[in-house]
Amino acid sequence: MADTTFVAKIEAMLEKVQKASRYTGGEMNAVHKPWDETELKFAFCFPDTYEVGMSHLGMKILYALINSREEYLCERVFMPWVDMKALMEEENVPLFSMESRHSVADFDVVGFTLQYEMSYTNILAMMKLAGIPLLNADRQRNDPVIVAGGPCAFNPEPLADFIDCFMLGDGEEVELEVCDCIRDWKKTDAPRMELMKKLAQIPGVYVPCLYDVTYKEDGTIASFAPNCPEAPEKVAKRIVTDLDKAFFPENIVVPYTDIVHDRIMLEIMRGCTRGCRFCEAGMLYRPVRERSLEHLIELANKLESSTGYEEISLSSLSSGDYTCLPELIRALMKDFDGKHVSVSLPSLRIDSVLKESLEETQKVRKTSLTFAPEAGTQRLRDVINKGVTEADLMGKITDAFTGGWSSVKLYFMIGLPTETRQDLDGIADLARKCINAYFAVPKGQRAKGLRVTCSASSFVPKPFTPFQWEPQDTQQMIKDKQAYLREVLRIKGVTFHWHEPELSYLEACFSRGDRRMGKVLLRAFEKGCILDGWTEQFKFDTWMESFAECGISPEFYAYRTREKDEILPWDFIDAGVTKEFLWREKQKAEKAEVTKDCRKGCNGCGIQRYKGVCSFANPGCV
Repeated sequence: MADTTFVAKIEAMLEKVQKASRYTGGEMNAVHKPWDETELKFAFCFPDTYEVGMSHLGMKILYALINSREEYLCERVFMPWVDMKALMEEENVPLFSMESRHSVADFDVVGFTLQYEMSYTNILAMMKLAGIPLLNADRQRNDPVIVAGGPCAFNPEPLADFIDCFMLGDGEEVELEVCDCIRDWKKTDAPRMELMKKLAQIPGVYVPCLYDVTYKEDGTIASFAPNCPEAPEKVAKRIVTDLDKAFFPENIVVPYTDIVHDRIMLEIMRGCTRGCRFCEAGMLYRPVRERSLEHLIELANKLESSTGYEEISLSSLSSGDYTCLPELIRALMKDFDGKHVSVSLPSLRIDSVLKESLEETQKVRKTSLTFAPEAGTQRLRDVINKGVTEADLMGKITDAFTGGWSSVKLYFMIGLPTETRQDLDGIADLARKCINAYFAVPKGQRAKGLRVTCSASSFVPKPFTPFQWEPQDTQQMIKDKQAYLREVLRIKGVTFHWHEPELSYLEACFSRGDRRMGKVLLRAFEKGCILDGWTEQFKFDTWMESFAECGISPEFYAYRTREKDEILPWDFIDAGVTKEFLWREKQKAEKAEVTKDCRKGCNGCGIQRYKGVCSFANPGCV
């Protein structure tokens, strides 16, 4: 436990904030270890509020993984809300961990998970609250080592001035290797730079201070290269090949307060074979790896027993594609018969074989059904390689309404490359057909309370996708499309949700930003930008002022088409898929040509270079 005076200050502040439960700790299954008896202390920082961070599966896995090592201690840290942050600054209380309430600056390693670009100012806010120098160049030997991982780490450059090292790819193995390296370095008198060079030699680790970048007169990158022999020219992502052997917690922390996803999340598979051209996760998490049916049943039973949760979510990028999905659901429903435990299926593919599975899951209670057609017309679905048809969608919607559901959610994306007004009309047309499908079920058989929710997010070009070269629609274009959809979706039983275009604009700047975006990030933070992912906290005008003060144009990052031979900020990373494959996919998108699912034959994306990791790769395929 930290100093008693420090703890007393925290307790006094909890009486003055909106949600004290965000900071109290002491939850069931939280891990408490003697501070002085461990060799390395790791602060796992989620750069958003407690209820968001506690819903993230990756944090649950890595928190339990590090604590599984007797000599290591891992504690959780979350971004305080504005009321708590103000009190902490007023009372001179540094950012503290949930478990022991030690100051974050007391830890050896401070790790951030990068899930969303609009949380980057929170990273700076958390470091400042902890009293840790923001710039990696300013840190001394006794300062914590700042590490980061997660999907956004695949373009680490906007954070290159702040993070000491990035871990790319699956974290179950590399996380412990990084901890081992830092622990061993702590036992020496070697300077901090020696540690950076040792970290860079761990496969999958990128240390930005060991690389130099230069720019052309037009602002594009002229060169990007290591500045010492220890740093590799290419950093290849880490891949865990066997999920049955990979670490997965058998108990998880159970919050005392509501969180975004308050249930057991059982990762049934990793990766996706579909190849949607807008989807970064579908490219980054290749190849597909499945957990065995037997292992999943064992994990589900242990997690239910250790937590008492009454809902299990079968988690993956495309749960409907899991090979043994019907058998898994039948087994879980049998094991939990009488315990009132429901099974939910997020991320459903419209063309997955789901009818039997849906019938099984509704036996306890009906969980929400979400489908993602993404586009309103078949032409645009072919452009993005969604690989589904309107018949697929309507068949599944009809199955749902016949099976007793009355509420479905449809996710779309606007601003996709080649989009036309006809594609927007197609969204409204699909909504009407969903309404008709509901009323086609005899009145005595259909459930009450029809609701069709259509959500339209704005397209953001992402690294390592075929659309990484494409421009984003301007804000005015997005606003015009949203206004049009609000009109055509004035349909009884239909609700329309949309995203603020300003937020998507800034997300695009960071998504494809280079190292210079770090200056804008720091300036915006100094001007008061934090919690940007929360609409009520987002200060768009302040961000635009920050760009202007730094002499950097946001349009250069968001609205500019990249050329084929341009050096992209993330080109030094080997994410498995090759740049040549992505360019071929871009060309096919322009002709609305579909690429087959990997399960139907290898498409030569590049992941097959990693021998033995992809079960769908053809020998010798390039």
